[in-house]
Amino acid sequence: MNRSHNYYAGPAAMPTEVMLEAQAELLDYKGTGMSIMETSHRSKEYDAIHCEAIEMLKSLLGLGDDYSVMFLQGGASMQFAMIPMNFLNANNSADYITTGAWSKKALKEAKIIGNAKVAASTEVDGVFTSLPKQTDLTLDPNAAYCHLTSNNTIYGTQFSKFPTTGNVPMVIDMSSDILSKPVDLTNVGVIYAGAQKNLGPAGVTLVIMRKDMLEKCNDGLPTMLSYKTHAEANSLFNTCPTFPIYMVNKVLHWIINNGGLEGMAKRNEAKGKLIYNAIDGSGGYYVNKIAAEDRSLMNVVFNLPTAELEAKFVKEATAARFFGVKGHRSIGGIRASIYNAASVESVTAFTEFMAQFAAKNS
Repeated sequence: MNRSHNYYAGPAAMPTEVMLEAQAELLDYKGTGMSIMETSHRSKEYDAIHCEAIEMLKSLLGLGDDYSVMFLQGGASMQFAMIPMNFLNANNSADYITTGAWSKKALKEAKIIGNAKVAASTEVDGVFTSLPKQTDLTLDPNAAYCHLTSNNTIYGTQFSKFPTTGNVPMVIDMSSDILSKPVDLTNVGVIYAGAQKNLGPAGVTLVIMRKDMLEKCNDGLPTMLSYKTHAEANSLFNTCPTFPIYMVNKVLHWIINNGGLEGMAKRNEAKGKLIYNAIDGSGGYYVNKIAAEDRSLMNVVFNLPTAELEAKFVKEATAARFFGVKGHRSIGGIRASIYNAASVESVTAFTEFMAQFAAKNS
């Protein structure tokens, strides 16, 4: 099997074992003579997959029955609007910590719906190279929630721990680092994440909501835009994205079988160390502009001495079967997205390529 090194930012690499299991079951799921993708979402076969995925998520994150797990559609971008629609009203406001492109988009949607304020921003000349410290935050103690993005795929920053927001519940977009490490979810009211980076294929969005938050959701919303609708129906109010959820189920098994969140953290720290050491040890040939304490272990961004060398790097990396290393179009450079499924062996091979390229092109 000639698998490539997949460093796309999303949809991203899936564990090979998961892909092989799905391939083996594609035409005949557990003797039914049907694929799960053509099986009713009301069937007992699918229901078992759905409910097991919910229980595994709760177990991995250490959550009890005071949380509701929902599988929705529309990606994280839909959540940018659903969050304020459900929680903002004429008498309250929300705080937004803006640390990159996606948190800015979330803020933009919230401002359409209600009163949303910037609690902190680390933007300098249109670029984000660090995260705010606790002392940088201007928080409203009466806010309905405080929103942040835990990992920034474009700029390569990641919160090592979440800020303190007092009695204000946090709403966290964890699309690009969910289940990559153990996290302290104290005072976290809502987590949401598009699946296509660490959870599974594109097409399903995970929302985890504390039930006291669910009770605060606004009434009178369009049916499909109300969290109450989906929580009460166990995400089965309409036909849910069954095959992506089936794949999420398999990815969750893979995470558990590979040491759970502690195992993922160890794996991701090893990969991050390899690439950042290669960058920092290049004598300035490769440069990462992110504050050291804020560097992401999911999306490693760096630059070469010139844009021409960066284009050559991308071309030669692709020829060497390292796909998806071109930086985001808004900032250029190089980006290696090394989510859970990326192996230490793959990242080792990438750092060897980096060293060879620098030696040939210095």
